Amino acid sequence: MTPRQTIDLKSLIRTIPDHPKRGILFRDITTLLIDPRGLRAAIDGLVLPFLKTPIDLVAGIEARGFILGGAVAHELNKGFVPVRKKGKLPHKTIGQEYQLEYGVDAVEIHADAIASGQRVLMVDDLIATGGTAEAACELVRRSGGELVAAAFIIDLPDLGGAERLRRRGIKVHSLVAFEGH
Repeated sequence: MTPRQTIDLKSLIRTIPDHPKRGILFRDITTLLIDPRGLRAAIDGLVLPFLKTPIDLVAGIEARGFILGGAVAHELNKGFVPVRKKGKLPHKTIGQEYQLEYGVDAVEIHADAIASGQRVLMVDDLIATGGTAEAACELVRRSGGELVAAAFIIDLPDLGGAERLRRRGIKVHSLVAFEGH
């Protein structure tokens, strides 16, 4: 893997006002994904800090984390664990609930996806409030895995998710930050 030309990732991320509700600025990475150089730069940015880190598996959070995590796993020559919404995996699972603004949701992994002691890198596109990421990281720990870090393209620091993970002892790596929601 060789260093790539510097790309302004922020300029490739589309902002959609008032989605999914009024007052929210949705950060859409599909515009980054369709740009070959931008996609390469994002994957490189997620991979490079971990090239010399002992990692056994990469876990990606549904759905954009599947795209990114799969590419990161490929580049690191590691296996991939999908973290899915409740009820989507076909075999025995373990799940973790987390709070939403108005209710509760859950994520799951296969019960046999992570062996005790395996070192796991968690990947997703964005960290906002941190609820989903925290639940996914807890699944790694409950399975006996050791969480190496959580890596994201986008951090929304005003929402506190990255700090929430850090308070739980999780190393957080992100490529760009956007102020606001």
